[in-house]
Order: sequence, then C-alpha cells, then structure tokens
Amino acid sequence: MTSAKFRTGLAGILVAGLALSGCGGADSVERGDANYENFTAQQIFERGEYDLARNNPELAASVFGEVERLYPYSEWAKRAVIMQAYAYHEAQDYENSRSAAQRYVDFYPTDEDAAYAHYLLALSYYDQIDEVGRDQGLTFQALQSLRTVIERYPDSEYAKSAVLKFDLAFDHLASKEMEVGRYYLKRSHFTAAINRFRVVVEDFQTTTHTAEALHRLVEAYLSLGLTDEARTAGAILGYNFRGTEWYEDSYKLLTGRGLTLEAVGDNWLRQVYRQMIQGRWL
Repeated sequence: MTSAKFRTGLAGILVAGLALSGCGGADSVERGDANYENFTAQQIFERGEYDLARNNPELAASVFGEVERLYPYSEWAKRAVIMQAYAYHEAQDYENSRSAAQRYVDFYPTDEDAAYAHYLLALSYYDQIDEVGRDQGLTFQALQSLRTVIERYPDSEYAKSAVLKFDLAFDHLASKEMEVGRYYLKRSHFTAAINRFRVVVEDFQTTTHTAEALHRLVEAYLSLGLTDEARTAGAILGYNFRGTEWYEDSYKLLTGRGLTLEAVGDNWLRQVYRQMIQGRWL
C-alpha cells in the first residue's frame, strides 16, 4: 500500500487525532469508544490512519469500521473498507482481513483498488503457510487467490509479488510431499514413498525438490529390485540435474551395483524422459 494513496499526510492525521481526542478524553479514544457520530467521515477515516501510524492496527480497524457504519454510501466508506482489511492484516487477524477484503471485492469489483483487495485476500491465506506442517488447504487457497491476482491484474503493482509468492507456495506443497515421502522411505514403506515422490516429479517439477525426488526414487526402486525404473530416474537426473549432489549420490548407487544411468523399460519415468528429450517438461 502506497503512503501517497492511502494516507493524507501527517499534519491532517494529527489534526483529526487531536479533534477526536476531545470527545471523552484521551483514554476513551485509546479504547476506541469515542463518540464518532459527532464527526465527519473524513475525520474518522483520518483518525484510523492516525492509529495505524501509532502502530495500533486493531484500533484502526475498528475506527475504519465506524466510517462504514455511519457513512455507508460515502466515498470515505469505500476507502475505509480496504483500509480496514489492511489494518486487520497488520494485526495478523487474517480472518477479519479476508472478510473486509472480500466485502470490498463484492461491493466494488471494478474499482481501481480491487486488485489490492484480491491481493490482501491471497495474503490472508499465504501468511499462514510458513510452516510445512500446517494444513495444506491454506496453501491451495493461497495459490488460487494468488492466481486470481496474476491473471486478472497482470499489469498491477501486485502481480510481480503474487508470482513470487505463488512459486513459494507451490514449492511448499512439494516440500510437504517430500516430507511424507521421506517418512515412508525411512520406514521401508517403499511403494508409499514412491507414490509421494512421483507426485513431486509429475506435478511439482518446476520446484526445487525435483532433483531430490528423483534420487529418492532411485533409492526406493533399487530397494524393491526394480532396476529399470531406478536406472531411468538416474538418467533423468543426469539429463537435467547433473550438477547436483542428488545426481552424484544416484550415480554412486547405480554404478556401485554395475548399473548404467539410462532410460530403459516401459514405465512412467521412461515417458517423463522422452518428454524431456523432446524439450517438453510435462
């Protein structure tokens, strides 16, 4: 959010803050129970910005809500909705931030700030998926919301950030698959592990986890005695990830058993290899 767009200047904010502080005393204003009905929409809005500037986003969100309540059809009410979504996000109240942002999208779908509202919607999911162990439903919702920003507003100032966050969220899903796959592999549940690593290779091939997934497939297939699949996975590593530690480890495993790294047999990895040779990565 740009300060030029959403903040009217420190002088105006301070004036509004001082004006409102006269209705009930400083303590009552700090609690957010000022008599806002005695003030204009602009004054209340500027009080919300004042509270934001004082690092009190929860109070600011409440104040912006008063603008919408008292002056629902004003231009200030429209601005207050998007600012309330922002304030709630700053307070890490993601559910209410999402609610306010969605309300803005519903009421003002063609407004110039609709892109930012959609971006806040996406952030309300994205900022909760920083831990691998969290519910993956949040990650899927973040991806869907980020895609909306990217596709509907490709020229907006938020599109570039949305693309970056989309890639990170996508990588997060692959990370979860790898985590579960490693769990199964360590416990010798090779078929279950293979299923997880296959998902990474087929569905998350643009992430940073593909090389390791291929190496883990080499390990799992060798453990099952399926040498054609192991050799083909090694061949893909050699073709696309030769400079990685995962290729070196797979090379040692396979050559140590007298096996070459080449695409052989009729299996799903052979199809992946053909597609890569033809220049098409799934």
